[in-house]
Amino acid sequence: MFTGLIEEVGILRKAARSGEAMELEISAAVVLEDLKIGDSVSVNGVCLTATKIGERSFTVDVMPQTYRHSNLSELQSGSPLNLERAMAAGGRFGGHIVQGHVDGTGRIARITRDQNAVVYEIIPDDDALFKYLVPRGSVTIDGISLTVAMLQESSFVVSIIPHTLEATALRGKRAGNTVNIECDILGKYVEHLLFFNRNNREPQVPKQLDLDFLAEHGFS
Repeated sequence: MFTGLIEEVGILRKAARSGEAMELEISAAVVLEDLKIGDSVSVNGVCLTATKIGERSFTVDVMPQTYRHSNLSELQSGSPLNLERAMAAGGRFGGHIVQGHVDGTGRIARITRDQNAVVYEIIPDDDALFKYLVPRGSVTIDGISLTVAMLQESSFVVSIIPHTLEATALRGKRAGNTVNIECDILGKYVEHLLFFNRNNREPQVPKQLDLDFLAEHGFS
């Protein structure tokens, strides 16, 4: 589990590709302090496992499922990467619950300024993500814990303070670039528990919730 507070920006040294599988060697410093083989590391918001550890770098494997559903497939040598170690049991919970299980990708539509904040408008590649995006709720963008400032018809907006921008790889993103999106886990669990259908293993969500339905499930 992660918090969405980026510890450092690493640099991709090498990406060895084999079809839709990759091995990434990443230069780092902070996350190497106590990293061990088998530990989890969030790389651009994707939970990966350290398979090799060197003096100034570590290596992770990217499997096809992750390759297809994240922006790791677009990486090139020299790409900056947001890095975060798994949360320690005694650590401060400064962000929100982040699993590192990316729900999908999105495209940066527009970057603007609002006084001291930088505002990013993001268009998800899958409209199904909107049901998990709540105004003033949490969302993870490339591993960064952010707040949904506004929902629009086909996009959502996050507002970022200068410190976060300078301390993450998001500062190098431009309009048109792809970002990883992980929605707040709470909404996904609530949906699954309410609408799980044992026969087809998929939640059967009604098009419109009514008060009687909620009352039947203990939300009176």
